[in-house]
Amino acid sequence: MSRIRVLLADDHTVVREGVRVILTAQPDIEVVGEAATGREAVDLSRRLKPDVVVMDVSMPDLNGIEATRVIKQEMPEINVLGLTMHEDEAYVFQLLKAGASGYVLKRAAAHDLVEGVRAASRGEAFLYPSVAKAVVEDYLRRLESGGEREKYDGLTEREREILTLVAEGFTNQQIAEKLYISVKTVQTHRAHIMEKLGLHDRAELVRYAIRKGLIEP
Repeated sequence: MSRIRVLLADDHTVVREGVRVILTAQPDIEVVGEAATGREAVDLSRRLKPDVVVMDVSMPDLNGIEATRVIKQEMPEINVLGLTMHEDEAYVFQLLKAGASGYVLKRAAAHDLVEGVRAASRGEAFLYPSVAKAVVEDYLRRLESGGEREKYDGLTEREREILTLVAEGFTNQQIAEKLYISVKTVQTHRAHIMEKLGLHDRAELVRYAIRKGLIEP
């Protein structure tokens, strides 16, 4: 069985040790490296090519949000799971906008952390319940204020199909195999979808798909 290769990034040694103990106890997870700064997390990601980076938001040298942005720009195949003590929704949105797959609070149960890593490795979104609530509330506020525009005309049938699969958490490779098309074609369709709908990241795409009833919340 292929194990999920994880890089831990947190400036507190005790936290890294605790997370490593939790993750290495799982037969399907392997911790391949540890970083104490955001810049070190980026450098190790380039060298080790982990499947998932468990990233603390507050770190010296380069914070977790900026480190996530660099990793996702250079190595989009690597998924990032935020891990932090902050429950403020501002941190949530910044991290998701930077490209993270999800967000787990440090006070969360070990089970949540493990499931978050597994979800991130599959390219799926994972939000701790209180964080998910903040995301939904923000969307509702912007909907009421007119911040969310109903822009969906112009999508082809294939684009709507791919939109639904992306929102459901399928990776580009999985979508390509499912639809019998190339990964490059999937990437092109995704770019067109984002442009047509005026979306900027996967979190916005998921919210759009839920609003349209393409997937269940």
